[in-house]
This record gives sequence, structure tokens and C-alpha cells, in this order.
Amino acid sequence: MAAGVTLLARDRQGPALIAQMLLSPMLDDRDATVSSHQYTQTGSWSRESNDTGWNALLGDRRGSSSVDIYSAPARATDLTGLSPAFIDVGSAEVFRDEDVTYATALWASGVQAELRVWAGGFHIFDGAAPEAQLSLVATAARDSWIHRTLTP
Repeated sequence: MAAGVTLLARDRQGPALIAQMLLSPMLDDRDATVSSHQYTQTGSWSRESNDTGWNALLGDRRGSSSVDIYSAPARATDLTGLSPAFIDVGSAEVFRDEDVTYATALWASGVQAELRVWAGGFHIFDGAAPEAQLSLVATAARDSWIHRTLTP
């Protein structure tokens, strides 16, 4: 939702957004990446969970040309003018590849983005195990980015 709202704010010329924080964002209804096929019937968010989510949001439109960029931001071909982004994702989850692709598209459009792919992290690992070392490091990286982005 955050990536879609960011695109919508840009296209409607406001409100002006300072930044976007995208935590394991679900961006692409087409599910055509390697990682979207790797994680089936396992983990906190599997391919099957993803199918359910996209089908609930888009219904029969899913995968068709009638899906708008606000619902599936990975479909956007122009990301210019967006606010800086922080994107983090686990290396062991469905969204990994689409999130890396989205960060790359932001950079190609001249948008500052910080991408963190957490080795061994699964979807919402930091919520499932908040005291784990990986969760503590991920939280510290987010906090640091927020501080750097919001401090003049």
C-alpha cells in the first residue's frame, strides 16, 4: 500500500511525501519471479498466501493489463519524482526478487533508495523473533535510515 500511495501522491501532485518505508512490500500481482516460485506451502507468507492476497484485491483483473500501478506498483514504468525509499526484505521469502527489481527501477529513475536484503530472513522475521540478532540489526538499520532521512 505504501508504494501505491506514494505513486498516487506524485500523480495527484500531493500531498508532498518526505519518504517511503517499504517493509517486505507486495508489489507485483504477476508472481513471475524466482522467489515467488521458491516459497510454496512454507513460511509465514507463501506463494499460496500471495495468491490469496492478490486474488482478494484484484479478482479477475489479476495478471491482466487492467491492473493499475497503484494496486501493483511493480507495473509502473515511470518512477521519477518519488520520495526516497527504504526497502527491506528477507532473502528467504516470496517478495525478495520483486523488491530488488523495484529498488533497481527506483535507482534507474533517479530516486534514492536503500535496499536491504536480510540473509536468511523470512517474511516478517523481525515480528516473529524480535530479539533475534538479525531482527535487531534490521530494526537498527531502519531506525538509522529514518533518522538520516528526517534530520535536516
